[in-house]
Amino acid sequence: MKFSVLVAILAEEMEDKAVDIARESGAGAVTLLSARGITGDEKKTFFGLTYEGSQSVLVFVLEKKLSLQVLKNLTRELDLDDDPRGIAFTFPLEHVGGMDTREIDQFTRQIEDEI
Repeated sequence: MKFSVLVAILAEEMEDKAVDIARESGAGAVTLLSARGITGDEKKTFFGLTYEGSQSVLVFVLEKKLSLQVLKNLTRELDLDDDPRGIAFTFPLEHVGGMDTREIDQFTRQIEDEI
């Protein structure tokens, strides 16, 4: 079974909707990280304070085919192609240790159902 890492970097207010979309698409566990981004644009200031915005980083380890489906659904439902507040991408994962066996069983059942 091949795995991918799906990473979504989103404006903080998009986090809950993104988690819901991913779960509805078949994803299970997710790791959530708080972040802040720095862009090439001039920073906004208000009374001398700089605001750069809060972001959430969602990290999923998914079966390869499922990661593509979740990525497509996130991109479509969050309008990531046109909304500059988010990006999502995947990359292949060669070795996995410590993954919940229930998740692997779920991936196996999904694959068996498709066959």
